[in-house]
Amino acid sequence: MNFDEQNSELGSWTRRKFMQLSAASAVSAGAMKLAHAAPAGVHRTMMNVAFEKRNPRIGLIGTGGRGTSLLGDLLAADAQMVALCDIVKTKAEHAASMVVAAGQKQPELYTNGPHHYEALVARNDIDFVIVATPWSWHAEMALAAMKQGKDVAIEVPGVTSIEDCWKIVHASEETRKHCIMLENCCYGYNETLILRMIHGGEFGDLLYGEGAYIHDLRNELFSDAGEGLWRRTEHTLRDGNLYPSHGLGPVANYMSDQRGDRFAHIVSMSSPQRGLDKYRNEHLKQGDPRWKERYVTGDMNTSLIKTAKGLTITVKHAVSTPHPYDRINLIAGTKGLFQDYPPRIYFEGMNKDEAFGSIDAWKKYDHPLWKREGEIAAKIGGHGGMDYIMLYRLLQCCREGLAPDMDVYDAAAWSAVAPLSVASVAHGSAPVEFPDFTGGKWRERTISAIATQA
Repeated sequence: MNFDEQNSELGSWTRRKFMQLSAASAVSAGAMKLAHAAPAGVHRTMMNVAFEKRNPRIGLIGTGGRGTSLLGDLLAADAQMVALCDIVKTKAEHAASMVVAAGQKQPELYTNGPHHYEALVARNDIDFVIVATPWSWHAEMALAAMKQGKDVAIEVPGVTSIEDCWKIVHASEETRKHCIMLENCCYGYNETLILRMIHGGEFGDLLYGEGAYIHDLRNELFSDAGEGLWRRTEHTLRDGNLYPSHGLGPVANYMSDQRGDRFAHIVSMSSPQRGLDKYRNEHLKQGDPRWKERYVTGDMNTSLIKTAKGLTITVKHAVSTPHPYDRINLIAGTKGLFQDYPPRIYFEGMNKDEAFGSIDAWKKYDHPLWKREGEIAAKIGGHGGMDYIMLYRLLQCCREGLAPDMDVYDAAAWSAVAPLSVASVAHGSAPVEFPDFTGGKWRERTISAIATQA
């Protein structure tokens, strides 16, 4: 290649890079424009706002696999179930039978079409609404519940657009009702133990963390029931980190996200998409309507988040290739690090061969919730007991009139990773800024309530 060819190629690369960065800046500017879209007169934060002290009467929207799993944990924690909603009547009836079997009266059922939930959230005898439906309905249902004066908890991944992130924040502030994302992984045994170790000073100053959702879901995505009816569609719409909070949530808590630090910007990149095409080729008959689908989500997405204080977080998403389940769950500081799957820990000077050690030696940091409720959680709770611990704690906060451990700002920030990663991927992995959903108030608190709860 001669000089003129080199110069021409360099100029072409420079122009491409400029266009990528300009486009990414436009994306960031658009996101930040939304940051100033708060309704006039709404400036009251929902940080550290306590629930009204009561034993909440609950309505559940969505009684499929995830909804009934949550319902089992709620009933084990003596939650009052008033009403159930699902577009499939038989699913709602099955969930109702669970409520009756637990010794409660028959709950009211709402099964008359996709918008019958509006009648449920309008009831005067419901205080709290739980949403366990497909992702695209979360924001709409959460907004309806808050506008009807109900606190609401939505399943992960919370909401799917920056616009909806702002909508739930504004609605929560305006109605003074909480909107919480049910991130169960923040309540796992390992996650709560490591969180308490961090705040006990064992890791020193934190530096970086990693989280992931690596789970071979191909069989489930192509199922003719359950999530197979809707979740695969997400892979035809966007290329990015579609399901970030299982891996991200615990690391965000470790780093006191929105409690003295916050996510500043994200860079994201995706591998090619091959896994779903390969699975379809091997399992679907010709003529199946799913052959018309075009999958765009890369088989592995890797996103890098930089915080305002300079810490870094790697978040991965891979659900379309063979891989053992892994959330990585890594946190590192100046004194050492922890990594999960399998759980192992290393501190400077702990042995001569630099091998990882077991976390069993750190049981003095066992979380009080696991000490008190761990036995029942292990017996009946989903995902190793973390689901039960999460819901037990949520009910405790309501019954004792405490602020929730995680609030609408956490739901918005963690949900924002998905659309911002999509924007970054689409613009050549350029950095995209995070909106500050707290309006600067992230500086006013310093620690996750999960670390300090007793």
